[in-house]
Amino acid sequence: MNWGTELWDQYDNLAAHTHKGIEFLDKYGNFVKDRCAIELEYAGKLRRLVKNYQPKRKEEDEYQYTACKAFRQLLQELGDFAGQREVVAENLQSNVVRELHLLAKELREERKQHLNEGSKQMAVLGTAVGSLERARRSYERAARESERALEAFQRADADFNLSRAEVEKQKTNMKLRSQACEDAKQEYMDQLRKTNEAQRQHYEQRLPHVFKQLQDLDEKRIKNIKNFMLSSVDVERKVFPIIIQCLDGMEHAAKSINEKEDTQLVIERYKSGFVPPEDFRFEAATGADATDAPAAHATHNHLTAARGTVSGNRIKKRGGLLSIFSSNKKIIEACNSLKNNMSMDGKEDYSDLPPNQKKKKLQAKVHELTKQVGQEQAAMEGLMKMKGVYETNPTLGDPMTVEGQLNECCDKLKKLRAQLRKYEELLTEANNQVCAPPLHPAARTNGAAPTQATSSIGSNSESLSRSASESSVSTGTGCTGTGTGPGVGGGSCTGGRAAGGSPESGLGGELAAAHADHTNGDHDDNDHDPDHDFYGDYYYEADLQPLGYCKALYAFEANGTGSTMRMECGEQLLVLETDAGDGWTRVRRSNTSEEGFVPTTYIATTLYADAHH
Repeated sequence: MNWGTELWDQYDNLAAHTHKGIEFLDKYGNFVKDRCAIELEYAGKLRRLVKNYQPKRKEEDEYQYTACKAFRQLLQELGDFAGQREVVAENLQSNVVRELHLLAKELREERKQHLNEGSKQMAVLGTAVGSLERARRSYERAARESERALEAFQRADADFNLSRAEVEKQKTNMKLRSQACEDAKQEYMDQLRKTNEAQRQHYEQRLPHVFKQLQDLDEKRIKNIKNFMLSSVDVERKVFPIIIQCLDGMEHAAKSINEKEDTQLVIERYKSGFVPPEDFRFEAATGADATDAPAAHATHNHLTAARGTVSGNRIKKRGGLLSIFSSNKKIIEACNSLKNNMSMDGKEDYSDLPPNQKKKKLQAKVHELTKQVGQEQAAMEGLMKMKGVYETNPTLGDPMTVEGQLNECCDKLKKLRAQLRKYEELLTEANNQVCAPPLHPAARTNGAAPTQATSSIGSNSESLSRSASESSVSTGTGCTGTGTGPGVGGGSCTGGRAAGGSPESGLGGELAAAHADHTNGDHDDNDHDPDHDFYGDYYYEADLQPLGYCKALYAFEANGTGSTMRMECGEQLLVLETDAGDGWTRVRRSNTSEEGFVPTTYIATTLYADAHH
């Protein structure tokens, strides 16, 4: 396929076609340029969208839930996605638009040169054709004049009236005209040969060469449009893996949402630690016969009771539960305090918070101060080592240069330890302030006070369920341990833990004795004081003060007796009782009330006393 042979007579159409082709190239360049602008605008709007929906500082507390965390992760992935759209726009701008603009400029210049060359060759051919036409006209004119001269000679030669001189004159004119005709004929023939040669060269060599250059130019344009389109696709394909990662991140964020975990977080965040109020008691109206009053308590809604009975008399307010609060009003105030102070620390000792929230805040403060004490102690030890090195080798430095730093570190350490002791005492008080568990529904039926038949250790005190019958409390002479965990001694305990030293020995004699005293003591239901309600004979042990904390080095499965406790590798636990030589340590989960014994060799223990000193 060659334009020079197939389109030898379409010079004007080829010139117009190449012009339209370059215009189409410019049109495609404008398309890519506009697309870059759209990509940048899209990316910019996405970034503004992400920025507008980023959590504000006052909303940080709300972003502890899995749904909020997932939304934040989605915003981050969407920002990365916007960045990839910007990369697409930048690469299209540099790899396509700029190169396409340069190509269009280059093709225009080449086309202009080729068309000028074609115009020049067309002018050469036109000149040759014009010379041929002039030679032809000269030959025709000379031929006519020669023919007329011949006719004039023939007439003169036939006319006997003319003189011989006149005849000779006509003869001479005839010969001159005949020679002029021959010369014109020869010139015409020469010009015809030259013109035909020029025409052959024009249509076989010169013009095809020009057309070939125009064809190469147009094919170059078409080929580059193809390459630019492929480059545009490649630019977008290169960002697809990252975009897919962004989409995978969004999918992972969505799948990370856990409604149960969020529900638990709501409980941990808003749980006050108080217990629901007791049933209201029926009180006879003034002047009524006391014998007609029903013995059972009437059940009332606390909001209805707060407004009064049908008679309009004021209901007597009850005493507090374990002296924590003394009225329904205090319950409402405590709930309002929880609502208003959940996002702020309030007082330094957190006394304005409900018990559960106060305990959480104090635990976090103790953990933070313990960490700071450890850091300062490590820094002080480093300074002491540095001072010792300087004293040993004075050439390395002056020991007095670190004296000031040591003093400053020592003062800071003293302050931190004082604060730590203070908050540990507050935490101990908070742990000892245990609210009574809510009554079992059977014990609260009809508002009647719980009787001796329904009193027992509550089922919610599962962590303290090792009964006295399991232990050797009655003898108090020790027990034989049957621990089978790896690395745990299986010998007998030596009385150091008083029948409560090992997981198999029970809670200890003092708990059983306290329970026996409580259940066997004099208890008169008729003298039951509502202001000091103890919920019948429910019994539970106050939380033990944590002695420190530990980290599980290995996973451990409970043996099913109820005294051991399962733990996961890396789990953080509170230490309630240290190992008394039997290979077991009593621990508690920090976020629940679950307690039990775990193998000592399975944990790394840090006691608060060790952290202090």
